[in-house]
Amino acid sequence: MLKKTSLALGGAALFLAWNGLLLLFLWSRPGGLPGPQSPQNPDSSRLLPAQLLQLAQDAEAELRLQRDLLLQIQKFSRSQRQKTPRPPQTPSAPEAEFPVIPVLVLACDRSSVRRCLDKILRYRPSARRFPVIVSQDCGHAETARVIASYGPAVAHIRQPDLSDIAVPPEHRKFQGYYRISRHYRWALGQVFRTFRYRAAIVVEDDLEVAPDFFEYFQAVFPLLQRDPSLWCVSAWNDNGKEAMVDAGHAELLYRTDFFPGLGWLLLAELWDELEPKWPPAFWDDWMRQPEQRRGRSCVRPEVSRTMTFGRKGVSHGQFFDQYLKFIKLNDRFVPFTQLDLSYLKKEEYERFFLQQVYSAPEVKIEELQKDAGRDLGAVRLQYRGRDSFKALAKALGLMDDLKSGVPRAGYRGIVSFMCRGRRVFLAPPSDWTGYDPSWS
Repeated sequence: MLKKTSLALGGAALFLAWNGLLLLFLWSRPGGLPGPQSPQNPDSSRLLPAQLLQLAQDAEAELRLQRDLLLQIQKFSRSQRQKTPRPPQTPSAPEAEFPVIPVLVLACDRSSVRRCLDKILRYRPSARRFPVIVSQDCGHAETARVIASYGPAVAHIRQPDLSDIAVPPEHRKFQGYYRISRHYRWALGQVFRTFRYRAAIVVEDDLEVAPDFFEYFQAVFPLLQRDPSLWCVSAWNDNGKEAMVDAGHAELLYRTDFFPGLGWLLLAELWDELEPKWPPAFWDDWMRQPEQRRGRSCVRPEVSRTMTFGRKGVSHGQFFDQYLKFIKLNDRFVPFTQLDLSYLKKEEYERFFLQQVYSAPEVKIEELQKDAGRDLGAVRLQYRGRDSFKALAKALGLMDDLKSGVPRAGYRGIVSFMCRGRRVFLAPPSDWTGYDPSWS
């Protein structure tokens, strides 16, 4: 390489030397360069036009030679650069430091998995950092063909055990829930045991993701690693209907004691804890039990980063027509990785969130509905028992079911939502002491 560079530099030096010799030649020829008329040469005035013409012709010829020489030097240098092997391209520092987190897509017999995969592949910022693994149960041929059509863009793995599962007689109609739980256990085992990833984002085949889906998880991932009071990050807001969220503040994030699922991130350490006791069915409600949650929370967004389009499934459309199809999918990219998310740490979050909730004036639901649109300040609705919560939630259009006493999207019993343009906190008394698992 040093020799080739020297040749190129030598060519350039030759070019400069040639121009110097040309200038010396023109000055040294008889009569020199044409100048003012000399008294010693009275005929110089007659020779001047001819000399000028000749010099112009000579100069043009020399310039052509110089141009050709310079082009040869440039061509030589370019060819040598192209032959020189370039160092391998290494990722930028942030990409090199960020861990590889696969997106595990759980699929069965929906050929509409294409809608899910198209958006995932469109929005992911890096194929290296976010490989896509599609785990298929059911053995459905058309769905398998759709997945295979993506070629190497996705890894297609297949749940090998498609046998029927022995279930209690009263659970015969819930056979699908048993299959799903078996599939989850196998697929997560592949991700964490066979492939040995340290974290994973879990998505089902009937979810569509938002443009900043990956940006969101990438930003909150370090917090999940450092804060032992968190055990998951979810892209879903259970009460995320368009009229109940502040779409103008899509950057808002919350802690929630309710496990949302529907696009969620977990660490391998959590799988180490859950795998030995993984349930035979109803895995998501099992996750919401105190024995699994152990006082930990998840992070969830104000505006969902996933939406479900799967009305047909094992739940036979339960909640879909009433709630799920109205969930707003965020359509505005939020640069979460550039934001300070330290407010989500447990101590800091409770300090400012509880102060915000219990400093809001308490109102009755009738006052809220009567005064809506006049005063847009935050208010608080208080409930004092299970029936009180369910009645208020139902009247306001919230999801009113409770799992082990925890309301959907709730934190310390508080559900935050928008009502006719106003922030509302549906909250227990300030002396709240914990969830009552009998509220189910």
